[in-house]
Amino acid sequence: MNRKPPSMGSVTLEDVARVAGVSRATVSRVINGSTTVDPALRQLVEGAVAATNYVPNRAARSLVTRRTDSIALVVSEAEQRAVADPFLGRMFTDPFFGRVVTGVMEVIRPRGVQLVLMLVDDAASRTNLISYLRQGHVDGVVLICGHAADPLPGMLAEAQVPAVLSGRPGQSTSISFVEADQRAGATLAVEHLVATGRRRIATLSGPLDMASAQERLAGFREALAAHGLPEEGMVEGDFTQAGGAAAMRRLLAEAPELDAVFVASDLMALGALPVLNRAGRRVPEDVALVGFDDSSAALACDPPLTTVRQPLEEMAARMAQLLLQQIVEPAEALQSAVFHPTLVVRESA
Repeated sequence: MNRKPPSMGSVTLEDVARVAGVSRATVSRVINGSTTVDPALRQLVEGAVAATNYVPNRAARSLVTRRTDSIALVVSEAEQRAVADPFLGRMFTDPFFGRVVTGVMEVIRPRGVQLVLMLVDDAASRTNLISYLRQGHVDGVVLICGHAADPLPGMLAEAQVPAVLSGRPGQSTSISFVEADQRAGATLAVEHLVATGRRRIATLSGPLDMASAQERLAGFREALAAHGLPEEGMVEGDFTQAGGAAAMRRLLAEAPELDAVFVASDLMALGALPVLNRAGRRVPEDVALVGFDDSSAALACDPPLTTVRQPLEEMAARMAQLLLQQIVEPAEALQSAVFHPTLVVRESA
């Protein structure tokens, strides 16, 4: 990029293209958020945009592209849970959601795309959401819904709304998705516990109407079976700190001889630890504990939690990238991405 930027007047796409040494079409694709531009060309264009102080005329562009330069982060909750456990509160306390927002914003902010937060938890709110989306108020949806029976992915596909789902769809739905290999993560936890000499291994699962909880439990059981070990006990939790405490109390009553617990979320492990302490069970001396997520809750545990890390920020960023690509190039085939978890060893196991 060795051309001089324009010194006066209104900067145009042609000016940016001349400074960058690329075509006007390439500049347009970069500014419009296409994810298929070669990274080297994107860097040239972004440098030229900065050098020329180019400011897109978003109003004019919207008339041409029919886009709003905004996307929705939609969190869909099961109706039966939303009544007893309002998820608005959990959304602002569960580290999961903050990490997802961080990953999405990393991708959309440099492109001038705004994020709209939307929460749905019953048939009426789902219907209202689809109506809102069909009216073109946003360009697409990043969807968080872990419940296998949730009809929203299918509704979005039927409405032909650009959308990317967090996690594999529970039904055969035509929608792009990004997920972590949940079974592999649970296997990592069991392998570590077995390697450290634990043989009476139990688990606190997540809500079993959620696909991720089902997959983690299946991976846990498969890994135990591969080592010829019985399941010491299993209690279903709800992915919350209070739920982890309640589930741990029940698990200790049902399986008092356990020497290790795989907990399906860090927040539940944070709730489980004080229960073990009050029961006189030292961690990790008497009971080893492994969580799942590698969230901030893992470091809030005492002792710090050994946990399975799913790279949520990277996964959310990939969701945003796939969505922007789908918005700009709707004829492209649906895509998916699977991320591999890793084990983070700390003091609890």
